Amino acid sequence: MRMDFSEIIGHEHIKSHLKTTLQKGRVAHAQLFTGLSGSGLLPLAIAYAKELLCEQYDTGSLEYERCAKNVSAFTHPDLHFVYPVNTNDSVKKNAVSSSFSEEWRDFLRQNPYGSLLNWFQVLGIENKQGNISVKEAEEISKKLSLKAYEGGFKVMIIWMADKMNVECANKILKLVEEPPDKTVLILLSEHEEQIINTIRSRCQILHIPFLSEKDIAQTLVQRHGLSQNEANKISHRAHGDYNKAIHIMDNDDADGIFEEWFVLWVRTAFKAKGNKKSIQELLNWSDLMAAKGREVQKNFLAYCVELFRQALLQNYKVNSLVYFETKDQKFSIEKFAPFVHQNNVFEIVEALENAIYHIERNGNAKIIFTDLSIQLTRLIHRKELA
Repeated sequence: MRMDFSEIIGHEHIKSHLKTTLQKGRVAHAQLFTGLSGSGLLPLAIAYAKELLCEQYDTGSLEYERCAKNVSAFTHPDLHFVYPVNTNDSVKKNAVSSSFSEEWRDFLRQNPYGSLLNWFQVLGIENKQGNISVKEAEEISKKLSLKAYEGGFKVMIIWMADKMNVECANKILKLVEEPPDKTVLILLSEHEEQIINTIRSRCQILHIPFLSEKDIAQTLVQRHGLSQNEANKISHRAHGDYNKAIHIMDNDDADGIFEEWFVLWVRTAFKAKGNKKSIQELLNWSDLMAAKGREVQKNFLAYCVELFRQALLQNYKVNSLVYFETKDQKFSIEKFAPFVHQNNVFEIVEALENAIYHIERNGNAKIIFTDLSIQLTRLIHRKELA
């Protein structure tokens, strides 16, 4: 995929805005793009970087084409990337972004719309928390202290900037306040509120909205050869997230595993009221979930949130918005739906979102899932009041 605005899915008004800032010489030295990765944060940032790095050459010239090609290959000497990492089988200590530059380039070639979990799977660290450490801050300072190799802009893209620990964030604060001449820092984040305010307040913030169903469907037809009907169905389920659309299209087995865990959980919760044996089964289920990696746990809980919402829509006959299809023939969303209603769904979703919050903050997973299971047992038995 050529990293050019013409190749980026949707967001025509944002592309136009970014081009205009460059044409009018109003490029902010520190920018924060916030939104879903699957909405195109990273591709937009790279395409914008291409405009910045290649603007010094005449469009269509050999120099321009060489510059654009290097950006698309992620090898341009004045384009730098920072991303969350951790130690793995090949890097035993002092992991920083440059330790995994080849893996990063492969990741970008495969799917620049990919999620944090996808990246951690590439590194083989699904069971760890990736972060951007203070050691990374030292690398950032070294790279940005050098003169631009091609004499124009230098661009540093910090992907998932909310994963910077406090020490790292404080150390790069001066760079954000007073970067070297013609240096542009582009921070990308799905959770801007988790970036310390002293950095966030110094960035020009650009909110990247969800992709439209039409844009996702059109891309699935053009790039993946899907029929219009199938593309429409997938884009509806994707909720503006192109990475999720690819996941659905590839029929990744994660949803199958998630469904299996979910069905086991709710069936046990139904039986657990006043049943000591089932209480032990819930504890066993909590042990099962606690053994998974944190990113897997968070993705599973997000899956549960969506499934409860689907059940609510099914219960209230909003059939046009119900897309969930079970793989387990013994589990029916139609039969499950009456147990999800206005008198329990808000508390169920709140409990799930609280669990995600505590897992993100390294809470004890066994306690989190045990507490969640006890809450579900109580809430799932609550009657719907007229």
